Amino acid sequence: MRRYWNRHLDPFDSPDAKDIEALRAIEHAQGAFDDRLREGFGEALNEVEGLGYPGVTDPRLKIATRLKPVDGLNHEAAVQYMIQVLDGESAIDLYLPEDSNGLGYQNLISMVFRLMSARDAWMRVGKAASKSEAVSDALIPPLHLVLIEEPEAYLHTQVQQVFIRQAYKILRNHKELKKKKSTLTTQMIVSTHSSHLAHECDFDSLRYFRRLPASRKGVPLSSVVDLGGAFGTDVQTKRFVTRYVKVTHCDLFFADAAVLVEGPAERILVPFFLRHQSDLQDLQECYVTWLEIGGSHAHRLRSLIEQLGLTTLIITDLDATDVNNKSVAPVRGAKQRTRNTTLKTWCPKQDDLDTLLDLKPENKVTDYPANGFSIRVAYQCPIEVDFKGAKAEFVSHTLEDALAAQNLHLFSSGDGKGLFTKFKVAIDGSSTIPELQANLFDELREGGKAEFALDLLELENPGTLQPPLYIREGLVWLTTQLRKVQEDLGVPLPVREAPEKSVKAS
Repeated sequence: MRRYWNRHLDPFDSPDAKDIEALRAIEHAQGAFDDRLREGFGEALNEVEGLGYPGVTDPRLKIATRLKPVDGLNHEAAVQYMIQVLDGESAIDLYLPEDSNGLGYQNLISMVFRLMSARDAWMRVGKAASKSEAVSDALIPPLHLVLIEEPEAYLHTQVQQVFIRQAYKILRNHKELKKKKSTLTTQMIVSTHSSHLAHECDFDSLRYFRRLPASRKGVPLSSVVDLGGAFGTDVQTKRFVTRYVKVTHCDLFFADAAVLVEGPAERILVPFFLRHQSDLQDLQECYVTWLEIGGSHAHRLRSLIEQLGLTTLIITDLDATDVNNKSVAPVRGAKQRTRNTTLKTWCPKQDDLDTLLDLKPENKVTDYPANGFSIRVAYQCPIEVDFKGAKAEFVSHTLEDALAAQNLHLFSSGDGKGLFTKFKVAIDGSSTIPELQANLFDELREGGKAEFALDLLELENPGTLQPPLYIREGLVWLTTQLRKVQEDLGVPLPVREAPEKSVKAS
């Protein structure tokens, strides 16, 4: 406010007719105050003269003041916040000084006044008009460029959103700027690390700065991606992704990597595995964004991920179907296919179930060498289980039956509710692996997957719950990729001793 006063309101600065009355009042107050000071200091000055100074030829002492209105703003209670308190039928106004407010409102007010000051200086409002003496200064430049660096500092998330929604409107809040035929243009450029600010902006206005590995000369580089053109002419995909980002409040733009998961159960349990599996804990020290998006929609993020050059792991389901396109439990040699669009059209671009089951881990990766990143899919893969004295291959259909196959002992001997209990009954009532697969598939038809995931969070010893092999393989791959990227950028991840893990189910 002081800065705004000095630029646009100070009556001492190039006074005009409107300032005369204010200056007269200030002069009168200053004279009255000087008279009071001379009277108050009279005896003290006489006492000083008793020390021999000032002498006969020395200049005399005089007390004088210099009052400026801005001095009234130079204290912590210059700006106050009024709080109304009801006392019966009457209301009492209480006033708090500005440093008693929270959520970053002080910073918000400060930035708003700076924006208004920048606008009014450009439009020659108040004292700014009288300072433009030269003809060239009197002409208003057609472009007003305003750069704001990380306005989110010390602002509550809701206040951040309020600021970015209103900032440009403030810069254009002038009668000349509101005219339809105005040739005066304002451009506001904001640099930010806040997903809340990015969330409030249209894709067309976003520019993404992507870090690149150091060149041969050892200089870190960045590439700038115009997200407005990330989807080309695909209007439907752009609309879907834009709305999805708005709904999820996505921090995709600020992540080291992204993990796209199938549903709520994966969204709950996969981060849970990171916390309790020692060979996966490196990922906790990276900025990984988790997006819950089904296999039928994950491919719609392809253009955005490729433009961002973002290392991505897609954890999805096989979604096996028979020749009649009916959802079935996956079985080898039955001419089954997947209906998962991501697997069919993006990676690994296969729909034959037998081919998908036999793919090696390295064939589940799509590399983008020009952009220096990769994406990988992780879906249910065959594992060998020892079930009631016989070893056989188990092919799961979803996360839940994959968990059951990977942790047969836990589900058969533990106590739980919902799907946990149903899995225990299915395991006890099955004699062979195919029978167990069919029984688990039937139990999963009735749902309750999210509740099942929440129940697993209550396990007394969470480290005993082993993640399905396909998820572990995917997360280990992601750890390796991020370690490589960090090393290329000169910031290696810490090295840990990873315990040996069996690929067989317990």
